[in-house]
Amino acid sequence: MLEKTNLLGAIVAVAFYVSAILVFIFRLVGKPQYGYWIGYFEFLLAIPMIFLLLKAPQLERPALYYIQIGCMLAWLVVEALLDYILKVDFRNVRWMVISYVVLFFAGTGGMLGVAANAGRRWILEEDNYANQSKVSTQFT
Repeated sequence: MLEKTNLLGAIVAVAFYVSAILVFIFRLVGKPQYGYWIGYFEFLLAIPMIFLLLKAPQLERPALYYIQIGCMLAWLVVEALLDYILKVDFRNVRWMVISYVVLFFAGTGGMLGVAANAGRRWILEEDNYANQSKVSTQFT
């Protein structure tokens, strides 16, 4: 069970990184509506993340594991509230953008930690996606 749970965490992390990269690419090429739809896929990733949190006590995960997934879930909640429910134009308010980006990087960094449980191969995959994601945020 431990191996499958670790693999699920790695797959969720890679899926999130790929979707985040696609969102930023679509923003760069002037097609933010595609990124908006990809956001719904990102929200669906909350389901396996919640599953991972529910399995964590059984697998005796450390407190950091809860924080890592919790940051990603918190970012998804903030994203849903700001962009999808309240439709707040927060990208023009500096303090909101800074808070949003800090939470995004805390969540994506946490997912790197979750993927690390699956082994070295997944860490390298994650690191590649994380670096691409960070580069793409510098241009938005």
